[in-house]
Amino acid sequence: MKLTWSLMVCALLCSPAWVDSAHAGETLLVHGHVYTGNARTPWATALSVKGTRIEAVGSDAAILKLRGSHAQLIDLHGQTVIPGIVDSHVHLLYGAYALHGLNLSTPQSSITPDKPELLAARLRDYAAAHPKDIVIFGRADFSAVPPTSPTSALLDSAVPDRPVMIHNTSEHALWLNSAAMRLAGITDQPVTDLDEERGVVRDASGHPSGVLLEAAMQLAARVVAQRVPREEKLTMVQGATRYLNSMGITSVVNATGDLAELELYGTLRDRGTLTVRTRTSFGAVAVPHHLTPEFLADLDQARSRFHDEWVAANLVKFFADGGSGLIPPLVYTPREYEALVMELDSRGYQLMTHALRNDSVHMILDTYERLERAHGPRDRRLRIEHADLVDAGDIPRFAKLAVIADMQPTFCCGAVGLNYDMANQLPSDRWQSLQQSGAVLAFSSDWPCTWPPDPFVSIQQSVTRQAWQSADTANVTGLPLDGAAQGGAITTGALYVPEERISVMDAVRAFTQGSAYAAFSDKDVGTLEPGKLADLAVLSQDIFSAAPETISKTHVVTTMVGGKIVYTATH
Repeated sequence: MKLTWSLMVCALLCSPAWVDSAHAGETLLVHGHVYTGNARTPWATALSVKGTRIEAVGSDAAILKLRGSHAQLIDLHGQTVIPGIVDSHVHLLYGAYALHGLNLSTPQSSITPDKPELLAARLRDYAAAHPKDIVIFGRADFSAVPPTSPTSALLDSAVPDRPVMIHNTSEHALWLNSAAMRLAGITDQPVTDLDEERGVVRDASGHPSGVLLEAAMQLAARVVAQRVPREEKLTMVQGATRYLNSMGITSVVNATGDLAELELYGTLRDRGTLTVRTRTSFGAVAVPHHLTPEFLADLDQARSRFHDEWVAANLVKFFADGGSGLIPPLVYTPREYEALVMELDSRGYQLMTHALRNDSVHMILDTYERLERAHGPRDRRLRIEHADLVDAGDIPRFAKLAVIADMQPTFCCGAVGLNYDMANQLPSDRWQSLQQSGAVLAFSSDWPCTWPPDPFVSIQQSVTRQAWQSADTANVTGLPLDGAAQGGAITTGALYVPEERISVMDAVRAFTQGSAYAAFSDKDVGTLEPGKLADLAVLSQDIFSAAPETISKTHVVTTMVGGKIVYTATH
């Protein structure tokens, strides 16, 4: 550990009141290699923090002149500092459940239903170690394509007496044991909501198999919301935010959520224990929106109650398509989608839309273009999430229509990228093409769809585009799973469409400035400049000069949010 103040930081973190007391006065960070993100002066060696914001950035000599009698001096010993990572697309509550639960898909290996004895043993051991958990959460790679999807029988053999809910790593499918199906009210009788029933996988006799796809996952989500105690959720979310801090992540956009989830973040903020800034969208995975009076009232209440630096709303998430099956299923007709988008834009909400298919991207761009013509110009910051596959003719439309491309470099790259249609050899992950066309790139992890949500793995993938392959998931049917360091994947030595690589600085900008812009928070975060919030990460190596293939080995030494140390490495 190069930082000389590690013992003091440890004392702060161990104190119950550390959030309120840490760095109450002036703090100077000197002798560093500081990437500011400011195009005019991108590099500095020191900065001064006063309260929650950056007071000055410059040379050691200039910053040391600002030192007051009670200032805290932090010697960086040449370490690299970057603006805090703004992860532009996560599912924080799902990530909190996964972090607490049993994770069967890690960079080291993936335990799938192809290894039933091992999977059951791991689940049995986990359940025994967590006897008080009302619902047992898990995360795994499994086929979401009937009839190759698993059944409840395997989970029942391990845990017959408590609900088990295993999230597919895509977060577009759930695998339940019989106790969880009983809890969710899933029987041989069709469920009332047709969108939900469509996703209940049943056998030829109508018996539910235990797998729920897309909108059907809400059957389980509702009972989790009711049954898991609020204080347990708060504890899990708080643990998740500290975990994100350990990756240098200081802000997130939640790509699913509702008023109840926002209230969790609001409670942690009020208690002084929220360490990640949040902006939360309204939406659930592949669930079509219905603008009921209740939904609109919740949206309006969220906007009026949550609009500060820590907890913000005013954002609606759409799913143009899903993420299960051999081909992502469509969620709306173009006419249905346009009617909803038009109405919510007229009410002033920011809009983001998930799209895995190139035809979905085209439909969204067409709709956004008509929206702009119909309602006139304003600062909308319309977003398309993922945009893995984009037709060549649609690439320049992102910049022309000022649509932000929010993308996940860790999803790249299997042998065929993310292309599900072998008849159409369309390259995926067109970072360089989109950037060269003038589009704003925002980068994210989609955590817990990727594990861990390590931005440095993503940055390495952005500049190398190494191809990855996992023997563990080779028999899982569905969309390509071989992302960077995911589910036991290893590099193959090949490169996937290397002409779409971008530079380290471009990738860092997408994870900071681009993502801050996409969240309407660029006036406060995304760069290290006077007047902005003091959100930053100190790194174990200089990612700007490191060999590209070693960037993923970077660790965060220290994370600061609003002038307070929220994470420090212990070794």
